[in-house]
Amino acid sequence: MYVYETMTEAMADLRKRGFFVDFNLEENCLVCHNEKFEHQDFDIVEVYRFEGDTDPADEAVVYAIESKTGLKGILVNAYGMYADAMSNEIIQKLSFHKN
Repeated sequence: MYVYETMTEAMADLRKRGFFVDFNLEENCLVCHNEKFEHQDFDIVEVYRFEGDTDPADEAVVYAIESKTGLKGILVNAYGMYADAMSNEIIQKLSFHKN
């Protein structure tokens, strides 16, 4: 596991290591280039949590994700009450890796 001071540093290094695509959350899945990935279609490889120094709204989590088809990318999501709405399966998969 790597240690990063900033979210920008983490994302830049992940991209250097082949995590090129940007994943986005929808309620029941991850989406990338119009392709949808259900919770069983991807694995979380690495997780990095960043906390804002002065504003709790600045808290974010960076996930390094690899799909079962080999697509590697990054998902950035807010942490805590600012997190996106999503299905229970996605919440459980992402929460399991937050600690």
